[in-house]
Amino acid sequence: MIVKNNLSCKPPDSPQTNVSLVEMAKKILVIENSPKTRRLFLECLEANGFLTISAEDGLMGIQRVHEDLPDVIIIEIVMPKLDGYKVLTKLRQNPNTAIIPFIFVTAQATRTDIRKGIEMGADDYLTKPCTTEELLRAIRACLEKQAVFQKWYTAQSQQLNMQKKTVSQSISPSDSQLNEVFQFIEANYHQSIGLDEVAQALCYSPSYLTGLVKQKTGQTINHWIIKRRITAAQVLLMETDLRVNQIAQRVGYQNANHFFRQFRQYHGITPQTWRNTYRSQVGSMSPF
Repeated sequence: MIVKNNLSCKPPDSPQTNVSLVEMAKKILVIENSPKTRRLFLECLEANGFLTISAEDGLMGIQRVHEDLPDVIIIEIVMPKLDGYKVLTKLRQNPNTAIIPFIFVTAQATRTDIRKGIEMGADDYLTKPCTTEELLRAIRACLEKQAVFQKWYTAQSQQLNMQKKTVSQSISPSDSQLNEVFQFIEANYHQSIGLDEVAQALCYSPSYLTGLVKQKTGQTINHWIIKRRITAAQVLLMETDLRVNQIAQRVGYQNANHFFRQFRQYHGITPQTWRNTYRSQVGSMSPF
């Protein structure tokens, strides 16, 4: 249960307890099988400006999470039907619920219990009896951390989208005489094409097409095909977990070793090393 001590479930006039911008309209789910404790939790949270929903067991709690997507979950460990550990595990496995802050408030008070809860991914662990202030402080800490994470995630997503746009944007020079050439490459780079196939499709002789492209860009047709394939490979390395040989096939290479060599010529490192470097840079920018 919550021990009120000198604390009231109603917020005092002190400005320290005013609802902050982080807390405005935040929804708290209480999963607690004791009606008395559940009611006390809900009254305290509502008195402090939170929206509340509740569930009396783990199965109902999971259902409420999917229906309402709360901002924070408060849960007892020992419950009928599905205990708190199993609820946490199921929610962490679902991308839609994996990052919802999770606070155990439980009578399970041994060091082993606390360590297990934190290792499983709980954001905080309070032991009963606890005070109203302890509960509110834990919720506010979770909300503040979540706000920082969401701000970082938004900025990071925007940056990644810009990087992907830069990588995947057209690699062809802007010359109206070559529009058809590069449109054909764009539509077919993932196929087995080369100079002869491009020339035949556009009704040019290979020698004429070679001279035209060389004059306009200083490069050969094969150079532009390879560059488009390498660009496509970079996007797949960033966005997917496909193996290097699978990526090679998707971008038009029949031989993965050929792709490996050409990628290394462009970037000085192997495709897997490029992917690892990219992901380590992204991971190092996390605020936590």
